[in-house]
Amino acid sequence: MTLYSQYIYSLVLYTVNNTHLFDTSNEIHKYKTRNNNILHRPIANLSKFNNGTYISGIKVFNHLPQHIKALTNDHKYFKSTLKRFLYHHSFYSMNEYYEYKEDTAKFPSQLCCRITHALCYRRNE
Repeated sequence: MTLYSQYIYSLVLYTVNNTHLFDTSNEIHKYKTRNNNILHRPIANLSKFNNGTYISGIKVFNHLPQHIKALTNDHKYFKSTLKRFLYHHSFYSMNEYYEYKEDTAKFPSQLCCRITHALCYRRNE
């Protein structure tokens, strides 16, 4: 795994392990928007805070593909799926990670959910 992929992995695990520290958008307001389940990023003026673990963890977690974010309740499965995702994509910068768009035409089996008990990526390996 690349250095940036390891950094992403550790930030996401920090965020998932400390969910009590973070608010979702639906906790901030009661409107049913399409992004109501993303983590709310607080507004801050200090660059030290904006570049810190708290804000970076929120940004990285919110940018994860939806099928990976849906697995946060099953911690063991979430970690293995996240690792497979990061091994498969090998990000070499944070900009490369933020520019990543999920290609559903290339990997339609990634859209599977835990409900069907299908393992994501296993069909593509």
